[in-house]
Formats: sequence, C-alpha cells, structure tokens
Amino acid sequence: MIKTNFSKVFPLENAPLVHCITNEVTCETLANALLYVGAKPIMASDTREFKELFQQTDSLLLNLGHLSEERQKSLVAASKLAKKLQKPTVIDLVGYGVSQVRDQVGRWLVAERPTVVKGNISELRNFCGLPSYARGVDGSVLDQSETAIEELSEAMQKLTTTYPNTIFLATGSQDIIVDQKRIWCLKNGVPALDRFTGTGDIVGALIAALLGSGVSAADAAVTAVSYFNLCGEQAGDLIGLAAFRQETLNQLSILMEKNWWTALKGWEKQWT
Repeated sequence: MIKTNFSKVFPLENAPLVHCITNEVTCETLANALLYVGAKPIMASDTREFKELFQQTDSLLLNLGHLSEERQKSLVAASKLAKKLQKPTVIDLVGYGVSQVRDQVGRWLVAERPTVVKGNISELRNFCGLPSYARGVDGSVLDQSETAIEELSEAMQKLTTTYPNTIFLATGSQDIIVDQKRIWCLKNGVPALDRFTGTGDIVGALIAALLGSGVSAADAAVTAVSYFNLCGEQAGDLIGLAAFRQETLNQLSILMEKNWWTALKGWEKQWT
C-alpha cells in the first residue's frame, strides 16, 4: 500500500518557478510539461545570472544530458549554490556510465547532497558500482530482472547511509525509490514510454516542481513517477509512437481532473 496523499497535488496552485539546466534535446518538452501541471519553467545556464536567479526560483533541476565543458561549469556552479542556499534540487544522472567525464560530473553533483537523485535502472546500477548491460543513455532490459532489481535496491539503500537526506530513484519496468527508512516499488506505465525521448527528463522536472511547491522529497518522487506513468497508460494503444507521445503529454494537463491515484500499482514498506 502506498501512503502518499495524491488527491490535492495537481495543478500546482502556487506555480513554483523551476530552474532547469537540462538536455537541449528535450528542453521545450520539459518547459511545456511544467506549464501543463501548473509550474513555471526557466531554462537558464549562464552562471552570471545565478546569484539573482536563485533569489526567485523555488527549485532546481540539473540534467547531465547533452554534456559539454560549458554545461559542466553551469551544473557544478548551480549545485554548489543550491547547497549553500538550501534550494530543493533534483539531479538526473542521464547517461551515467557512458564515459569517465560524465561519471565524474555526476559524482560532483551528487557530492553536494541534493534532494533527489534519479536515473534509469541501468544508470543507477552504474552509479552504485554494479555491472550493467546498458549502452548510451537508455536502460537495458537485461538490468531489470527481479534479481537485478533486488540487488540494485539493496545497493541504493546503502547509498542513503552516505547521503542520508537524499532520495534515490531508479526508473524502469518497475520504479524503485529509496530513502534511509523506506522503499517504494511502483508498477504503473506502459512499454511505449521507453520509445520516445525525454520521458525520464519529464519525471525529473515534475519532481522538481513538486519540491518547489513544498511537497516532501519522498512524496514528490512517488507522485511524479506515478502521475507520468498513468498519463502514458491513459494515452492507450494509439497507432504510431508520435501520436502516443502527443497524447501522453496531453494527459499531463487532463489526468489531474480525475481520481488518477486510484489506479496506482505498487507497494511501500520499511527496510528490515
């Protein structure tokens, strides 16, 4: 049973301003996704703006996608300032395990002890030092057996001893969320969500928006994952992935009008 109270989350009536340093490939999609749920996006990576910008924003999303030397400087500077100002922060470890450069930047960002660290199951396996079959930025189905997921869950729990105030989220056929005391396993979604780019980026943005509106880290992660997966389920078996993508995004602004949480599948339990 999931204990999160979902009923009064969306739309986000206080319109949190979410600062996103994110993948340029999905930048517009993320900005619109935030608007659809009642948040406000600002896509800013110029470090000269940060001091003033951080006085206005409610949360921060840092995404490793489309990494460059200039983007690295922006990500690291923002993460350090967020820690100093105690700004709720989501780190999305896109492509962790692809290269030593990307891995180092990811470690630097997580070292600032953000609110939530997310990635797909393969990215989190790489971050935890477990073997992975992934290539590029997409998760591998070979990393998602029941045994592999159990192994990853235990490794993620160990991370919380080093990062006690950070929630860790691994997305895949099952979505695993852990903190120091609890684990959540969420089982909504459809395979087609793995067939268009930016789905994980959207989840990261939704988490950041919820954090910016004052939702706790655990509730923000559980809510964002569940809501987006159910948007995919509502999109249904449309002919063509482009149509499916469009309807999934459309559902971001529609599903909130229903008692969407009643369709949630999964469980929550205390660590033993």
